Amino acid sequence: QVLLVESGGGLVQAGGSLRLSCAAPGRTFSSYIMGWFRQAPGKEREFVAAISRGGGNTYYADSVKGRFAISRDNVKNMVYLQMNSLKPEDTAVYYCAAGTKSIVAVAKAAYDYWGQGTQVTVSS
Repeated sequence: QVLLVESGGGLVQAGGSLRLSCAAPGRTFSSYIMGWFRQAPGKEREFVAAISRGGGNTYYADSVKGRFAISRDNVKNMVYLQMNSLKPEDTAVYYCAAGTKSIVAVAKAAYDYWGQGTQVTVSS
């Protein structure tokens, strides 16, 4: 079992920035691929970004490419999502996820553990 705890959400104006953090206590953090997903009201949970176990490979949804950056610190057992140039359509609950796949994955089914989520609201 992997416990994931997100933080850093909040209310921000359009064009602003937020940095989400996800803490994953445990000795095996570096063995998991990590991802961020989001779910807006009335919509399916969608992929946002993912990072490989060592941090060398990243992948982004087209909707956030160039604005968001995922990173991880395998010493601190943390994964981050830096969100810049935020838009109202980025408003959602953001979830951190961990998976045992060997390569970066975008499908929800590739992830085995999920956090409780953190709310991000972007006002226009």
